[in-house]
Amino acid sequence: MPCRRGFQYEADALLLMKELRQRMEEFDLTLHPERTRLLEFGRYTAERRRRKGMGKPETFAYLGFTHISGTSLNGSFQLKRESRKDRLRAKLKQVKEQMRLRMREPIASQGRWLAQIVRGYFAYHAVPTNIRSLRAFRHGIMNIWRRTLRRRSQKDTMTWQRIQRLADEWLPQPQILHAWPDHRFAVNHSRWEPNA
Repeated sequence: MPCRRGFQYEADALLLMKELRQRMEEFDLTLHPERTRLLEFGRYTAERRRRKGMGKPETFAYLGFTHISGTSLNGSFQLKRESRKDRLRAKLKQVKEQMRLRMREPIASQGRWLAQIVRGYFAYHAVPTNIRSLRAFRHGIMNIWRRTLRRRSQKDTMTWQRIQRLADEWLPQPQILHAWPDHRFAVNHSRWEPNA
């Protein structure tokens, strides 16, 4: 199981790495040399790397998201999370295989099933800064549905306009469902003061 820890100071991270190695050795285990590393990430990373001539900050994948050290519209630091592209493609591939089995079902039945898939995907992945991935997923579902319906008959009348109407009827629109962590925390703890 991956272990992700955040530290403000590099010395603290190095100390944890040393203690973790020692603890693992007590049980005759070792850390994977290629998968265990320290990663500079956070507010000042881009500036530090630019001074060193190192390019853009590194990203890392965790819990189905690629975490990116980015900037907001006003230029301040912002943690950006995007759905991992390989997982998105894998999910679309699963849906495509299932749609082949459901090819002869009525359109309404297919629409209800696809709506469940899209809602489930959005329930997990609809975090701030991930709207582009949500749109890509919905578009991929629409494309799979259109191709499936086109295979049902040699008289192909399934245009993008028609599939767009079906999608608007059955599939939820992409929208961010989860609040930023600081807003969620403020709601759960009413006495919490954000700038205290």
